[in-house]
Amino acid sequence: MLDYASLAAVSQVVRDGSFERAARALNVTSSAVSQRVKLLEDRLGVALIVRGTPCVATEAGRRLCRHVEQVGMLERDLHRAMPALGQLDDPVARVTLKVAVNADSLDAWFVGAAARFCEQEAALVDVSLDDQDHTAEWLRTGAVIAAVTGSAKPIQGCRSIPLGHMPYVATASPAFVKRYFRGGVDAATLAEAPCMTFNRKDTLQADWMKRVCGRLVQVPRHWLPSSQAFVTGALAGLGWGMNPRMFVEDHLRRGRLVQLVPDTDLPVALHWQHARLQVPMLDRLTDAVVAAARATLSP
Repeated sequence: MLDYASLAAVSQVVRDGSFERAARALNVTSSAVSQRVKLLEDRLGVALIVRGTPCVATEAGRRLCRHVEQVGMLERDLHRAMPALGQLDDPVARVTLKVAVNADSLDAWFVGAAARFCEQEAALVDVSLDDQDHTAEWLRTGAVIAAVTGSAKPIQGCRSIPLGHMPYVATASPAFVKRYFRGGVDAATLAEAPCMTFNRKDTLQADWMKRVCGRLVQVPRHWLPSSQAFVTGALAGLGWGMNPRMFVEDHLRRGRLVQLVPDTDLPVALHWQHARLQVPMLDRLTDAVVAAARATLSP
């Protein structure tokens, strides 16, 4: 039998990134956490945690963390079906579900889905942010149990569910357009106009330029890793960028923002991929995610 106190210690260290924070979360001493982890490592004969800042799981550690997460969900479902077992009302005992989500989905609809799910479940969510073209890698490595991703092809051992499309629109302030695009939007004018980019993984602006100009254009860039800052930056005249239409619809209607080229929305297909497990709690999370996404996104 596995020692679940030791498993919980490993999972908490990986979740919090340090033995000290894990000890505070578990309400034990740091030495107790260290002893539990070391005991399990000695018993299994493999390292489970790479000590550092932050501490991260090894491949074996990730497998055990997935096991802890799955057991936690099954235990919650058992208590849901058999109330006579008693209530698990210790906040530390709540199961934490790790998911990967892109920033725009998090702001637009995922938080609402998580709130509705957690209202009915003794669960917490641990969201990792990444570009929609890269969140699937978190699922592939076992770092998360589910992900909002741009990839439709199911990862091995996972189920893929289409959520809908998020239309993106190239926007800028009227003053910015007047300054940089007085003669129209083409490769030459784009090469002079500052472009807002979320991070080095963000290809939306490049994809749009290829569609409009037929080729990639080298542009000056502002790096803004925030969905809200993208809208604020466009309104302030900092640069142009691809914003979800739902974030800027009112600004476009009121003339505070301008679409650089009409009828050039860039639709991004999103999917929900999750581990193919027979776990009712995961099914209920999936139901909440799919309902929220389809109520918000375009078909």
